[in-house]
Amino acid sequence: MYVKDWMTKNPVCLSADNSVMDAFNAMKEGDFHRIPICDNGKIIGLITNTTLADYTPSKATTLSVFEINSLLQKTTCKDIMVKDVVTITSDALLEEAADKMMVNNITCLPVVDKDTEKLIGIITQKVIFGAFVDLMGYYAHGSRIVIQIEKDQPGVLEKVAHVLAQNNINISHLAVYHYDNVSIVVRVYDEDATKIKELLETNGYKVTDYRINKID
Repeated sequence: MYVKDWMTKNPVCLSADNSVMDAFNAMKEGDFHRIPICDNGKIIGLITNTTLADYTPSKATTLSVFEINSLLQKTTCKDIMVKDVVTITSDALLEEAADKMMVNNITCLPVVDKDTEKLIGIITQKVIFGAFVDLMGYYAHGSRIVIQIEKDQPGVLEKVAHVLAQNNINISHLAVYHYDNVSIVVRVYDEDATKIKELLETNGYKVTDYRINKID
């Protein structure tokens, strides 16, 4: 999966000279938590909910509502924006975006065109979570079976797939985990999880978990 397939295209952005109040209103109206700051289409900063919260006076302030609004109107985005913005290109892998977020401890990445470096999208941590859920087939109807194998070697997946195919069981999603042991997580369209478990065990496989994937 690529960033371009999951990013929000043409996100709302502001200029450095827009007021903090403009940023606050835009985020509130659009119901999003960050807004890119651009100059001639290129990103030069980022304002987030956290940025605004750090700048906005607390409830304990002695300022009046009028004074607070005036302050937010007079202060520009360039005064409070995050300037060292980590970005990614649209043709990058989705897992690269996830890694960048983890390494930099951030929750979003502006997406830029690799040639022009202009902003073309934004991808968030929430979207990454959604992609993971989709990749694992969480909402697919059928069964989820976990098979533990002794050794990860060529042909293992082919043999498992062959057993299922011979019994007219169609695989919808597949993943392999390498922890203390190697486990194959298979999601199939068939909702008789017990039957599939018994079928695999009859063919010599160790099934460590099986369940019907019923999502309302």
